[in-house]
Amino acid sequence: MTLPQPIRTALISVSDKSGLTDLAEGLARHGVRLLSTGGTAKALREAGHEVTDVSDVTGFPEMMDGRVKTLHPKVHGGLLALRDNADHLAAMETHGIGAIDLLVVNLYPFEATVAKNAPYDECVENIDIGGPAMIRAAAKNHAGVAVVVDTEDYAPLLAEMDANGGATTFGFRKTLALTAYGRTAAYDAAVSNWFAQALEEPAPRRRAVAGYLAQSLRYGENPHQEAAFYVDGSNRPGVATAYQLQGKALSYNNINDTDAAFELVAEFAPEAGPACAIIKHANPCGVATGATLAEAYSRAFDCDRTSAFGGIIALNQKLDGATAAKIAEIFTEVVIAPEADEEARAVFAAKKNLRLLVTGGLPDPRTAALTVRQVAGGLLMQGKDNGHVGAEELKVVTKRAPSPEELRDLLFAWRVAKHVKSNAVIYAKDSATVGVGAGQMSRVDSTRIAARKSQDMAEALGLSAPTTQGSVVASDAFFPFADGLITAAEAGATAIIQPGGSIRDEEVIAAADERGLAMVLTGMRHFRH
Repeated sequence: MTLPQPIRTALISVSDKSGLTDLAEGLARHGVRLLSTGGTAKALREAGHEVTDVSDVTGFPEMMDGRVKTLHPKVHGGLLALRDNADHLAAMETHGIGAIDLLVVNLYPFEATVAKNAPYDECVENIDIGGPAMIRAAAKNHAGVAVVVDTEDYAPLLAEMDANGGATTFGFRKTLALTAYGRTAAYDAAVSNWFAQALEEPAPRRRAVAGYLAQSLRYGENPHQEAAFYVDGSNRPGVATAYQLQGKALSYNNINDTDAAFELVAEFAPEAGPACAIIKHANPCGVATGATLAEAYSRAFDCDRTSAFGGIIALNQKLDGATAAKIAEIFTEVVIAPEADEEARAVFAAKKNLRLLVTGGLPDPRTAALTVRQVAGGLLMQGKDNGHVGAEELKVVTKRAPSPEELRDLLFAWRVAKHVKSNAVIYAKDSATVGVGAGQMSRVDSTRIAARKSQDMAEALGLSAPTTQGSVVASDAFFPFADGLITAAEAGATAIIQPGGSIRDEEVIAAADERGLAMVLTGMRHFRH
């Protein structure tokens, strides 16, 4: 049945009533008979539309608090019957089953119920049964039935009917079926993952992931790769929930880097003071706090001005005009912040290509979440690295304990290390990074690269000595040999923070003592591959 199929009868049962009146008016224009249930039928009648209750079609009332109303042969037969099959048509005639040509259903708001931390029983009551059953039936029979599950498809449906004399084309129905099965799959994934969370089951036998298309992208990491951006409905503040105030559409790499930047800057609570993170290729090239947001940006920028060009800037407080003016001095791809005042927006208005995103808040770095990575033939899933170490949990292992100033910088550097690709080594001083070594195959190389970057910036800034002099160092994992620590000491570092746990810990500790370094162990590592 590839010819356009006229819509004569529509079954509408929706939780989200937005756009319902316009849809009903459009269907009425084509003389479509409306079937409905419960609150939807009431809303349609209040809008002046003639509606037949599904219970009048089935001969059974809605019962069990609405749990049973559409699970009936006269509903599913009307959706599933093949219009060009003589046996099916005979069965419809025998049993008084009328054809349903259009199904409009959006499901009980299960995801929204979970998102508001509703009690267990309330979540269970918001698991839709009849809706998914009807959607799957109608989508399977897309040869003759159109199924709409999203309010944004109301207008395209009516346009399709207007263009085809009240009918829908086969291609249009296939597209609707694709969307419908994606919706039921995502819905079941949400239910399944909620059960896993409720049961505290970290590795259920089957695990599903799902998303909603937020943006079709021009390409992926490279122009020959296709890509799209999907949101998972978790509403975690960040690039997925941000409002873009200006600038070109985000690219795949923009989204990836912006997420990395905002998750990093969220490590620094706004009430503790302004903070800024600058990201390039998913690694920080500068992170700092300051008395003002402008100062935090300037200090982060001074860590590695070369890499900051064309980077992503994340701020933990409302963007103000003074900070925007400083940022506007160089080319920047994206700026993301909880808010932006009118002066900042006016400054950036002259930078037409700069993307400015506001999120309304910061993500909680300690919240439990699931991360997913695809490998050939499978998925790797793990809990998000929400590990945190406070001063009271650190173990001093050297003869000298860190000073209060060193301890402050050690904890700052440790928070940054969590967001640097392994092997990660971070030099920090006065709550600002002064050298970052990322993604190297050996830890000593990361230590050397970070120190060299500091030296290069010192020369560019006209300083008499590298900024690593008097700095502290954070390492995301233990030093397997003393060479990395020795390199840090030669660069001028005075204190080290690292997880410990190497079979050569004693050798590393001895090297620190020989050079008068203070060293603390966290007992926690932050690999980020």
